[in-house]
Amino acid sequence: MAAEELPMWDNALQYFYEAANLGSMRLASDKIGVAVSSISRQIAQLESEMGIALIERGRRSIRLTEAGQLAFEYHKNQLADREALLNQIQELREVKSGRIDLAIGEGFFGPPFTALIEGFQRRNPGIAITVTSCASTEIIRMVLDDEAHIGMILHTTSEPKIRTRSAVAQPLMVLCAPGHPAAAMEALTIADLAGFDLCLPPQGFRIRGTLNHAEKRAQTWLEPRLVTTSIQMMREIAKAGRALTVLPRISALAELEEGSLVARPLLDDAIEHSTVSLIHRLGRQLEGAPARLMSVLEARLKSWS
Repeated sequence: MAAEELPMWDNALQYFYEAANLGSMRLASDKIGVAVSSISRQIAQLESEMGIALIERGRRSIRLTEAGQLAFEYHKNQLADREALLNQIQELREVKSGRIDLAIGEGFFGPPFTALIEGFQRRNPGIAITVTSCASTEIIRMVLDDEAHIGMILHTTSEPKIRTRSAVAQPLMVLCAPGHPAAAMEALTIADLAGFDLCLPPQGFRIRGTLNHAEKRAQTWLEPRLVTTSIQMMREIAKAGRALTVLPRISALAELEEGSLVARPLLDDAIEHSTVSLIHRLGRQLEGAPARLMSVLEARLKSWS
């Protein structure tokens, strides 16, 4: 392919990528601001130059062929590399500006995390940060789709396209108010937990699955008085002395430091503890602002463990 043909190639790849990413040429047309016929013509020309079909014909929504998936991933990596290059250039110019998209689980929110972000932005006033809180499966999806530079999840992942930058063990702890009878105990068994009012996440959550295995080993079944998906509510109920809850230590750092909650170990040698993982997409080079925040998070995680 001649050098003068490259801009047309790049343009066609961009049209193809947007159509594949959005699922239809019509949506791509609306986003890019060109006619559907132009997008269709560019994709057809791209297929002609490559000598292979990139999309399956005869479908209302776009479905990629194997070659189409390769082309899609190629352009996706190209966009990420371009972003990395721009961040590197900014670094060379010593301009503290840029953008960071961070996706984390609700359990990480609290004064320590807020202080970390505020401190980072004080040192880097030109950097804009977007923080999205969602479930781990959504965090992984956002990282895979380059909607988030960095993900922070409360477990490890076997997704082959995800790179775990750092993983720190976080044991599950029994949390209660200082005046609660459980606070006088050095540690608690599953049988001990069964004797108190509990506030736990619903079935299907990782913590609940871990406790289920422990219940089977102890042949003791927990019946929580309150079930909630909100970690904030679990902390507040425990702080009020109304119930015990079970969370990783990192989910209640501020409360443990101020003394409004106390943590007691859960006695079960076989229990599967949590792991905090910092992740990004394999092949995406984090440079500039995202790389700086990743380093800060990595160092802070070690102090929180």
